[in-house]
Amino acid sequence: MPEHPILVTFEARLQGTQLRTFALTLTAIALVAASAHAESLDEALYARILSKYTRDVPDTARVRVDYSALKHSDEWPHLLTNLAHANPTALPSREERLAFWINAYNILAIQVVLDHYPIDDIREAGSLIRPVWKRTAGVIGGRSVSLGWIEHEVLRPMGEPRIHGAIVCASVSCPALNREPFSAVRLDADLDDAMQRLLTDPDKGLQVDRDDNKLRLSQIFKWFRDDFDAHGGVLGVVARYATPEARRWLERHPEPRLRYLDYDWRLNDVARAP
Repeated sequence: MPEHPILVTFEARLQGTQLRTFALTLTAIALVAASAHAESLDEALYARILSKYTRDVPDTARVRVDYSALKHSDEWPHLLTNLAHANPTALPSREERLAFWINAYNILAIQVVLDHYPIDDIREAGSLIRPVWKRTAGVIGGRSVSLGWIEHEVLRPMGEPRIHGAIVCASVSCPALNREPFSAVRLDADLDDAMQRLLTDPDKGLQVDRDDNKLRLSQIFKWFRDDFDAHGGVLGVVARYATPEARRWLERHPEPRLRYLDYDWRLNDVARAP
């Protein structure tokens, strides 16, 4: 039976409307996805760079960066551009914002070194009048930022002391640079791992002096002692993350004297490995 011309026209219009609605829906989804990507760090790109330009090493740095090679990387400028256009304030969760800013600090610490390379110590990028921590390190979301601003104005006020096992100022005595980006989906486990790596490292994290009833700790636990107060204090953190042997010793000696290890500011550069 032949179709009625009015019904054919109506059906065609209906199909056209559905197609337009479908196309608009796809466009909206694409815009939302693009917006979400613009807000955050390109973790896949950062992961590739870390895999290619960092090395596990047996010395105190634990992880070193190949700054010489990275300085000529074609991918590094794209990562900096990604940071410059990101909008971390639009990230919906605390975990996403924490992961973003930890990664951003570590990226911009590397960039500070690259801007002044070759140097022996990141502090050489600053001066007595204006230390490196107060100098512009890069751009995030269209705003020029310093390493000190990220650490003291963004990260520390978020009330997560484990950041001190995660942010790395390009120095041998810093916590080992994580060779994968910090990610919101596994942030709690990653921060636990970072703090544990530091406090089980006798070269730069924690030493037990049994003969003199002392704990020798990284200077980090002196500089940022107040950040640990709401989490059981420094000794509470040690009791949670140190080796089982150190924890047992602390149970028997609950009030040890605290001393602090010398801080090695030499650059965590592959070219300067012992």
